[in-house]
Amino acid sequence: MSLFSNIFGNSDNPKESNSKVNWIPLNFIGQLDELVAFSEQKPAIIFKHSTRCSISRFALKQFEKDFDLEDRVDAYFLDLLEHRDISNEIASRFGVYHQSPQLLLIKEGKSVYDVSHDAIDAGELKGKL
Repeated sequence: MSLFSNIFGNSDNPKESNSKVNWIPLNFIGQLDELVAFSEQKPAIIFKHSTRCSISRFALKQFEKDFDLEDRVDAYFLDLLEHRDISNEIASRFGVYHQSPQLLLIKEGKSVYDVSHDAIDAGELKGKL
């Protein structure tokens, strides 16, 4: 494995990686209605990822490495290149400015926390639950 693969990871698909996160792929806009409804009982996170961006890949890998909240949140993964329409709907619905990479915490149907780039931190997220 090359130095860059060690640093940034070598898979853009979290299902193909050795992730501790049980990602739910966010593939259609209708899932946002489900996410909002489910967030009334259990918080959800959305990780917006650009598969062409090394910064996004690094943030994703670091987040996955430090993540230990599987039983406390539902984790949704959005591939921005495949589903920009969903990203636009997220920005509109939750009143957040689009960033990549970006992490949002949804509780009781509202975005209560959003961060991007190097501010994405699983430990910080834990403190917001």
